[in-house]
Amino acid sequence: MTLDLDPRNTARLTISCADRKGIVAAVSQFLHHHGANIIHSDQHSTDPQGGQFFMRMEFHLDGLDLARDQFERAFQKEVAGPFEMTWKVWYTAQPKRMGIMISKYDHCFLDLLVRKRRGELDVEIPLVISNHDTLRGDAEMFGVPFTHVAVTRANKAEAEAEQARLFAEVGVDFVVLARYMQILSGDLLQALGVPVINIHHSFLPAFIGANPYRAAFERGVKLVGATAHYVTEELDAGPIIEQDVARVTHRETPETLMRLGRDVERQVLARAVKAHVEDRVLVSGNKTVVF
Repeated sequence: MTLDLDPRNTARLTISCADRKGIVAAVSQFLHHHGANIIHSDQHSTDPQGGQFFMRMEFHLDGLDLARDQFERAFQKEVAGPFEMTWKVWYTAQPKRMGIMISKYDHCFLDLLVRKRRGELDVEIPLVISNHDTLRGDAEMFGVPFTHVAVTRANKAEAEAEQARLFAEVGVDFVVLARYMQILSGDLLQALGVPVINIHHSFLPAFIGANPYRAAFERGVKLVGATAHYVTEELDAGPIIEQDVARVTHRETPETLMRLGRDVERQVLARAVKAHVEDRVLVSGNKTVVF
């Protein structure tokens, strides 16, 4: 019999727990016993003596002798429970559903749409929400549903409730703020109930305000960069997923600094989203392990 090695017929298992002997053996033996074929494995321990253990395993489902719900119940009973694991399994035949929030800047938004169309990001995009109508045409050009929800100081609570309702209606597994120029309240984060990824330039908090690249130019910076992180109630303080920088010189203008900075923003956000989509990011407190 020839196995069907369709890359979509795989699953990804992520685990975090207190480190102790026998974890890798227990997981591997369980998968082997039930007919799963391990094709990739990563692990990390903060300290073998009393530290935290992290693992990501990818395996083919061909030959699995249990239905998925039976497989998950058995894993919880036989492995996850005894080792007190926090774990999840994702079946790759089901692309993650990515909600997007944007304002007027298009560079990160269009980059994500192009990468999805090229097959670089294995996601579905059921909805884009913007507090401006500026980028509706771009969304429609890619066949992505777009909704405009105006946000003002006076209506912020009502607008956020509507945003949460719209995402809940279509169903999303995570949300990306592709240069969405509004601060999300704790109420909205709780209502969304899914991970939210943000991108911003790495000048914060040194160069805040409406024109950080002008401020950076006036200080003669030698690096521009970007940071992608999960959003928490504490502003720009969530677990960092990805970062990068580009070196610049005294010859730059505010305009070239902005262009270079936006290039970095696109790349950093794309890498962060791809890592999240592929279940390569495990959160530990306010830090991440990225396999």
